[in-house]
Amino acid sequence: MLDNNKSNAWPHKILLAGALGYIGYKGAVWLARKAVDRANDSLVHRIMIDPFSENLWEFVSAARKTGLQNIVETNLRGQSGQIIRRPLGSPKKIPDFDGIMFNFAQLHRLPTDEGMPIDTRVTIGPCARRPMQIDMPIMIAGMAYALSLSAKTKIALAKGSKAAGTATNTGEGPFLPGERKAAGKLIIQYNRGKWNKSAEILKQADMIEIYIGQGATGGVGYYIDDKEIDWKIRNMMGLGWGEKGVVHSALPGIKENKDKLRDLVTYLKEITRGVPVGVKMAASKYLEEDLRIACASGVDFLTLDGSNAGSKGTAPILQDDFGLPTLFAVVRAANFLKKHELNNKVSLIVSGGLVTPGDYLKAIALGANAVYIGTIALFAMSHTQVLKPFPWEPPPELIWYRGKYQSKLNVEKGAKTLANYLISCNKEIKDAVKALGKSNISEVDKSDLFALDHLTAEVADIPLGYKEIRWTN
Repeated sequence: MLDNNKSNAWPHKILLAGALGYIGYKGAVWLARKAVDRANDSLVHRIMIDPFSENLWEFVSAARKTGLQNIVETNLRGQSGQIIRRPLGSPKKIPDFDGIMFNFAQLHRLPTDEGMPIDTRVTIGPCARRPMQIDMPIMIAGMAYALSLSAKTKIALAKGSKAAGTATNTGEGPFLPGERKAAGKLIIQYNRGKWNKSAEILKQADMIEIYIGQGATGGVGYYIDDKEIDWKIRNMMGLGWGEKGVVHSALPGIKENKDKLRDLVTYLKEITRGVPVGVKMAASKYLEEDLRIACASGVDFLTLDGSNAGSKGTAPILQDDFGLPTLFAVVRAANFLKKHELNNKVSLIVSGGLVTPGDYLKAIALGANAVYIGTIALFAMSHTQVLKPFPWEPPPELIWYRGKYQSKLNVEKGAKTLANYLISCNKEIKDAVKALGKSNISEVDKSDLFALDHLTAEVADIPLGYKEIRWTN
């Protein structure tokens, strides 16, 4: 039988314990606040009275002058004595598409009826025997399996691109059969190494892109560190044990044979039974001369990578201080193709720092047929999954081939969020085409643009928005 006195004591003990716990909690908070307050007062007091030579604020002052990015990279150089490899491109602010705005169709031209379907389909390589058609002008850029991205990441990108009705690019890494299986339209990048050259692989392409260079590295060759490739990847690349993986600075044989590029384009068209074949290169000072050589080789498309582009990891000097901005590149390339009456024969694809539907449509209005996206596609694909490595590791650890969290990536979820992103962007582009009073993305051109500043107006050859612009039908 229970003791009534003991039974009645339990609620009082619980209440007492709760009260003591609450008091302890409030006390701990009070003590913590006092400690933080004292530390803060002491720090601020020191900042307010110490001479600059001893003042902690000197770091803030120096950082504003030198930049935190430069301070961090200086320390990384000092630590290793080696070239530092910065992922995902330059933080440097260079001219981009922000200074361009679209025109609204109102009364001078009526906006497109709300029920009118908008066509955003794009054909790459219209003169090829087997052109490639995609449902939207946005494609996934070449990012290499194993040399940068994990198999899960590549497959998620491929599945997402297929669900959205567009294409994905293999990049310069070894051919991944799972990527081919997952993709709808697959662009195989013909690299400057020795792998992915077999007829069996090349015949699986919907389009082939000969890799001359890219915006964040140009044509700098390099040796792949042994620690970067395990036995499985070594075997996929056809490298013998101990053999160095080499990405040459230029296509092997091109120095000795001036017709090497033309011969290669012809060979690739034959072996693939006529899929579009083109080149990818960094946009630079003598762009028109590079374009002349490429077009004389019989290419079906040109991919130009502006200096706004990123990569898995290249030297900061190549990212910050080399090449033409993407804005300059698309304008000059479009002018070249129009001048030589190639704009309806050779497709123009641009990439490098494009991150919004507005960027994509502005590039198309300036003369591109389609755009590539890389970094922003990775953000869309990884979505909330980046919380898995965060905050103890940086988000890219989820997607790199040797990333500490690469096994945690959910492929289906990544494919879904990427597809959603692409479809969302294309819907925005369709709304924009309607706002311009048009019904097909091919109708969007420079007449739909105006500039906010003199530099952008001069570069893009479009009128300034703060001056009267005469309507011409």
